[in-house]
Amino acid sequence: MSTDTRHPVKSTSYTGPRNRVLRAMNTGRHELALKLYTVIVLAHWAEHIVQAVQIYVMDWPVPEARGLLGIPFPWLVTSEWMHYGYAFIMLVGFLLLLPGFSGRSRMWWSAALVLQIWHHFEHLVLVVQAINGVNIGGGEVPISLVQMLIPRVELHLLYNTIVFVPMVVAMYLHSRPVTAGREAPWCSCAGDSGRAGG
Repeated sequence: MSTDTRHPVKSTSYTGPRNRVLRAMNTGRHELALKLYTVIVLAHWAEHIVQAVQIYVMDWPVPEARGLLGIPFPWLVTSEWMHYGYAFIMLVGFLLLLPGFSGRSRMWWSAALVLQIWHHFEHLVLVVQAINGVNIGGGEVPISLVQMLIPRVELHLLYNTIVFVPMVVAMYLHSRPVTAGREAPWCSCAGDSGRAGG
């Protein structure tokens, strides 16, 4: 095994079944893992966009604007667990796929990760209130910290936008490394021209 210290995947010893899966996700299967993760992120993003269209284009009242899944399953929209679950899955995905990035793409992926940590924290605040039945400010429904300044629909559309943008930049840079030797991924994401010693 290579002990190349330029790349986090190559410089780490991955032993055991879980670590072998993590290594595969960040080397030979990184492109597939990123595609699957992107589908999850886009599904979440679509929910927020559809909800915004329902409110601002179709002029639906906010309680009736439930996104795609909320129409057949209205309880999903009112369940803090569903929202928390999406935020948690996105956080875990960012963490699991981070070792596959290097150079500038890693910087952008890390920026998206930091923003998702805050987004996750906001959903954690909401789910804790739902569990305890005690809401911030004594309100009727759970409220997140920034939601005291920005309404919930707009806030979560904003959160998903500011997480999505650096994620896309990271994936773009990752698939098109500037120099093959310095920033090249150790995976199949950049094709043959991007692989260096991997």
